[in-house]
Amino acid sequence: MLLTVKSPIANIYNNNKKSEIVTQILLGENFNTQYKFGKFFKGYKAYDKYEGFIEAKDLHLDKRKKTHKIISKECNLYKKPNNKYKTNKKIFFNSKISILDNKNSFIQTTVGWILKKNAKPLNFKTKHFLDNVKLYLNTKYLWGGNSPEGLDCSALVQELLKFNNIYSPRDSKDQKKFFKKEISLKKIKKGDLLFWKGHVAIALNNKKLVHAFGARKKVVIMGIKETIKKIYSKSKLPLLCVKRIKNL
Repeated sequence: MLLTVKSPIANIYNNNKKSEIVTQILLGENFNTQYKFGKFFKGYKAYDKYEGFIEAKDLHLDKRKKTHKIISKECNLYKKPNNKYKTNKKIFFNSKISILDNKNSFIQTTVGWILKKNAKPLNFKTKHFLDNVKLYLNTKYLWGGNSPEGLDCSALVQELLKFNNIYSPRDSKDQKKFFKKEISLKKIKKGDLLFWKGHVAIALNNKKLVHAFGARKKVVIMGIKETIKKIYSKSKLPLLCVKRIKNL
């Protein structure tokens, strides 16, 4: 059964809540359930077919069409369409919403009212997928994370591309296979992906890159040569390849 995430962020676990988080799924995204396992559903994310266990409380049946997405890092929820009614709850970048009503500068979603300025139609794109990377700078490194509250290296790639309606698998090993066009390091340019075993970074230009770097415990901008040397000296892992996203 196809269900929709009703929590701002929902964890997907390898087995049960005591196991590791393998990925996350955001408000308004869909999860295909296969069977119930106690308080969990076993299934997979509709977007990338990533499998795992999700708590049943994070899902509901929602047939309303999602028409808009959140464009800000985080978005406050209001009980009523008035600034006086701001709650301490938030939803996050790339979440998908249905618009139930609108009033003045507010729109009503299934989880509360938000300011109109925080949402755009699903087909909205920035000029380059890296235009949104500023929203993630200094975000903490979280293995399996997929949000501005915490994410890992391959999720940074996936979420930035997803916003611009460019598909990407979830894990770096699958991204390396999925993006076919390999180029030399000398020809690297903005938007190219650099791959190591178990790690991926995104070139900002021919000298700098951005990545969710476990060693720094956050999303950081670093020099390309510096990063190659640091990863090799720390983990003895050489740069495997540089891939270019087709038609970017």
